[in-house]
Amino acid sequence: MNKRALILAIAVLTAGPALAADPATIDWSKIPAVKVPLFYPGQSSYEWLRSDAHKGASKETQRGDACLSCHDEDDAEKDIGNKLVQGGALEPTPVKGKNGFVELSVQAAYDARNAYFRYQWKTHGKAGIEYPYYRFDGKEWKVYGGPRLDKAVQEGKQPPIYEDRLSMMLDDGKVPGFAEQGCWLTCHDGERDLKSATKEEVAANAAMQAYKKTDVRKYLPETRTNPSDWKTGKSVEEIAKIKAAGGFADLIQWRAHRSNPVGLADDGYVLEWRNFDSGKKMFDSNLDKDTKQPKFMYDAKKFGAKAATAKQVGKKESFLIKGKNAVPFDPKAGWKEGDMLPRYVLTKDVEGSAGDNKATGSWKKGMWTVVLTRPLGLTNDDDKTLKDGGIYHVGFAVHDDNITTRGHQVSFVRTLGLGAKADIQAVMLP
Repeated sequence: MNKRALILAIAVLTAGPALAADPATIDWSKIPAVKVPLFYPGQSSYEWLRSDAHKGASKETQRGDACLSCHDEDDAEKDIGNKLVQGGALEPTPVKGKNGFVELSVQAAYDARNAYFRYQWKTHGKAGIEYPYYRFDGKEWKVYGGPRLDKAVQEGKQPPIYEDRLSMMLDDGKVPGFAEQGCWLTCHDGERDLKSATKEEVAANAAMQAYKKTDVRKYLPETRTNPSDWKTGKSVEEIAKIKAAGGFADLIQWRAHRSNPVGLADDGYVLEWRNFDSGKKMFDSNLDKDTKQPKFMYDAKKFGAKAATAKQVGKKESFLIKGKNAVPFDPKAGWKEGDMLPRYVLTKDVEGSAGDNKATGSWKKGMWTVVLTRPLGLTNDDDKTLKDGGIYHVGFAVHDDNITTRGHQVSFVRTLGLGAKADIQAVMLP
């Protein structure tokens, strides 16, 4: 046992539960900050990387070369992002005014109980703390608002509304190719906004029926018999074996609307699909599938009204939180055309593996600062275990400016070390 591990072991035995640091008291000025460049990827999917369209690099990608082995020059990410965001073969529906580059500052620390991550980035526009609503049109509750890549938003038929997000994808060496190509292993033709598969194609696919999924989302190549074809999914039993062997990528997402108000970040993983961890997460749909009406409305005494309005979008916090300002929906409450309620209701009462991560975010002078806390030593079958001395491969993504899916900025792979040499080195707290 090395000296650092011995210190931690003694501390655990002698100090008890109080050992965990309060993230709010960590002196981040003493923790090194690593600047990670993020860029707009357009539709540069796993399939595109291996096609002739990826000029001069398709063969290298197919044999498993690292993205950074080619894109190693200064400002490579900035040049790529600023080009792709303008439109072209990889971006058939460019978003007017969208930025192609973001610099993400990453700091990491840990103690005997937890790992702590601090992220900072400047947003392209105001903080996105809202999610599309349900709006009453006099007869029915219909979705109001959407991300800027949506056709209805680009045509001016819906207003741009979407939450900001910060994501970290992590692997411990058990996902083939992740160390070299990272997030691109998970992005495939067929996904939403990536040469999307139709509902009919998904419904007719045996594998997707077995997975009980109605659309295509992120997946790892190992889960398909043909890694480049979402239709060729392996059996549920084969997927279970891959998961049991740790062949999944952890996906941690902080969400400005659906997790930040309750001090959490959701926990998920990518395998045959983009899955949530087991248990009860912090947000749930606010639509009753049977009645086609909301499940909860605002407590008028606490929110000021039973519903929001379009005039309040961007001007008043719209979070709907159980135990704080949410009450059961009353269909006889005199609903009028234009009344709006959030599409998701939040709760602090998370359960199981889905509730592992705590996080707080604040937006000031155009910059988000997000601090994430993740326990060390997790043994859940849907988590990667962080531990002292461990080295991991990570990829980051930021969604802002009322956008989602491929409209984010992403990083090439970096290494993360807890007390070990890496691109991002987590510092052991005193």
